[in-house]
Amino acid sequence: MQPSTRRAATAISAALAATAVTAALLTPSAASASGRDLPSRATGVARADAAVTTHATRLAVTAAQGRTVRDVVTDADGAQHIRYDRTYRGLPVLGGDLVVHLAPGGTYEGAERATRSDLAVPSTTPSVKAATAADEGLAALRSAHRGTSFRQAKAKPQLIVDALHGAPRLAWRTTAVGLDSLGNPAARVVLTDARTGARIDAWDALETATGDGKSLYGGTVSLETTLSGSTYQLKDATRGDTYTGDAQNKTDLCIFGICFSRAPAVLFTDADNHWGTGTTADRATAAVDAQYGTNETWDYYKTVHGRSGIAGDGKGSYNRVHYGSNYNNAFWDDSCFCMTYGDGDGTTFGPLVALDVAGHEMSHGVTSRTAALTYSGESGGLNEATSDIFGTLVEWYAGNSSDTGDYLIGERIVKSGFGRPALRFMDKPSKDGSSADCWSSGVGNLDVHYSSGVANHFAYLLAEGSGAKTVGDVSYNSPTCNGSTVGGIGRDKLGKIWYRALTVYMTSGTNYAGARTATLKAATDLYGASSAEYNAVAAAWSAVSVN
Repeated sequence: MQPSTRRAATAISAALAATAVTAALLTPSAASASGRDLPSRATGVARADAAVTTHATRLAVTAAQGRTVRDVVTDADGAQHIRYDRTYRGLPVLGGDLVVHLAPGGTYEGAERATRSDLAVPSTTPSVKAATAADEGLAALRSAHRGTSFRQAKAKPQLIVDALHGAPRLAWRTTAVGLDSLGNPAARVVLTDARTGARIDAWDALETATGDGKSLYGGTVSLETTLSGSTYQLKDATRGDTYTGDAQNKTDLCIFGICFSRAPAVLFTDADNHWGTGTTADRATAAVDAQYGTNETWDYYKTVHGRSGIAGDGKGSYNRVHYGSNYNNAFWDDSCFCMTYGDGDGTTFGPLVALDVAGHEMSHGVTSRTAALTYSGESGGLNEATSDIFGTLVEWYAGNSSDTGDYLIGERIVKSGFGRPALRFMDKPSKDGSSADCWSSGVGNLDVHYSSGVANHFAYLLAEGSGAKTVGDVSYNSPTCNGSTVGGIGRDKLGKIWYRALTVYMTSGTNYAGARTATLKAATDLYGASSAEYNAVAAAWSAVSVN
């Protein structure tokens, strides 16, 4: 997490992964809680394919399009939701994703689409050369990191169809990557109109935020480990073999998907199964925090939402701690399916291994395997807010008396040099000096860490309500943008509504108006269209000026 600069440094390999289409292979349970047999993933996909063919005209699906399955969600009653990515004449389509909804029994119930267009463009032959797009990408990288001298800076353009920013058009999606003087990576994605050369959009290539063992932040915690011979490994077989390793202060060197070198993840081992000392003098201490954060995040998604692992496939990820030199950041990297933590510079930030940081960053992995919210404009703000919301809920879920739940983001990692007690504040986001409390037409022009304020404010209001109050041991005073008084429905219902909206109804281009619609649909599914929860969702969105 790094709000001290508007553009956080990012990992090169992760930047490339963030632009790639990946599929999460959700494995539904064989039977529901009631004992009813549930349809398999393959059955759902076959039924959805048939539905798309039958309703092709209504869904603007043509013979020039291709599609791949990204995700399948199966409800307890047998209803299924199949999420597709699409291509046009073999080119990836940004904003081409759609979700097909099937009722129990398999009948078609409707679909969500990032765009209602048929995705067609007049020509798939670019007028702008790839080299020109590459130069544009490198210029954008340097512009976003003014004053930074990059070495080994490279750019790779990819021809796509952009359907996310209005009428579909041929575009170059260019990923520019480089290493700063300390060897820390940065990356930028630039969209360029392939016919006119006009800049369409640009964004950071990786979703980042600036941010029994004795941990730095969580006290003494329980850890599941693996005994190998006479040595214990910091590896958890009960959570998909999740493990934590030492990056040895090295960084990745990956360009366009090819890694010339990667920072290692040297597995931590111990002789007596007591890890860390609670101080930074012991390198294992940060590893305790990282492993603990991974465990709590895994358990939250598994227990609360029935999701087994980040990808929903039961497979664990891994952590790298002590990455880079005084690295003021932490990031999730899809290409290695891993979490990476810097040690901080000791003045602005300490080691970025706090519990809500772990929950935040790993939730970027969940988003990438589900709605894949584009990391730009309003959808980028929703992407960041999703991680803030779930990172906060993981912290509350853990119930750790040494790091109690709150609506502050990154409060444990900030140092006196940062100048504020937390990175962000969900009850009144503008307390950080940059984030938006209320929606306006210009919100999408803000950095995604600041446009996220609207959804963070909504989430706090939905859970706790407006006005002055003390929750846990923190005092809050959350205003509303329309002068209303809003009552909360609790954190558990917030989490369930947001998770269903993310995994079933949101698409890559969902904006704030679309998020209102998605969460209202989710509330209807979970609690009913006339429920108090539905009305609370509507009231909380109106309270942040999303109507």
